[in-house]
Amino acid sequence: MKLSCLIVDDEPPAHVVLERYIEKIERLTLLGHCYNALDALNFLHQHPIDLLFLDIDMPELSGLELLTALKNPPRVILTTAYAEFALEGYEYGVVDYLLKPIRFERFIKAVDRLIAPSAELPVVPSPTTAPTPSYLLLNINNARQKIDTADIVYISAAGNYVQLHFLQQRPLLASETMSDLQKQLPQFIRVHKSYLINVDYLSKLEGNRVYLQGGAEIPIGVSYKQSVLSYFKV
Repeated sequence: MKLSCLIVDDEPPAHVVLERYIEKIERLTLLGHCYNALDALNFLHQHPIDLLFLDIDMPELSGLELLTALKNPPRVILTTAYAEFALEGYEYGVVDYLLKPIRFERFIKAVDRLIAPSAELPVVPSPTTAPTPSYLLLNINNARQKIDTADIVYISAAGNYVQLHFLQQRPLLASETMSDLQKQLPQFIRVHKSYLINVDYLSKLEGNRVYLQGGAEIPIGVSYKQSVLSYFKV
């Protein structure tokens, strides 16, 4: 039996990431999206669900205030960019909390806390979805270097090379092509002929630019705009 899920978050990029993760878990099925707590309150009164992926910091009504307003809340996994807020959530009996940017391996651990005891169905990637590689071996400084793909914020073209950009370390220059990396990295999308972005780090989509965690501001190419808007369902 599948567990029905609802995503509640005021940031559309967060919905994209969580929906992609949910699709990879055979035991989960997504019933809906809500972009504020009031809409979620109405949805939950009409549609019972098993699992709520709930952002804490939202306008008008916070995620924790939503939990207080629910007489019989479903099981909850909190999603937040602020660890200090997440700890407060344990007072509400939540299953777990996920700190943004959310990594797939951490998502699996949180879901396992809820569904592992029944063990009726294993938590495995959907056969229709390609698994995300956890690392790549790339040509850097004339050697093959292991790079954790979850640490890459975005990739930019640099002549015959590409530059890998991170939050916590200086960029690395790799002897690779944008096209080859795009094929190997399903969590990255092409927003410009010279840029691939990791959707897990997306903060905001505005006009002809995307804004990433860490302060990077990336232009959206004219020929890529429609596919970017379609990806994020804008």
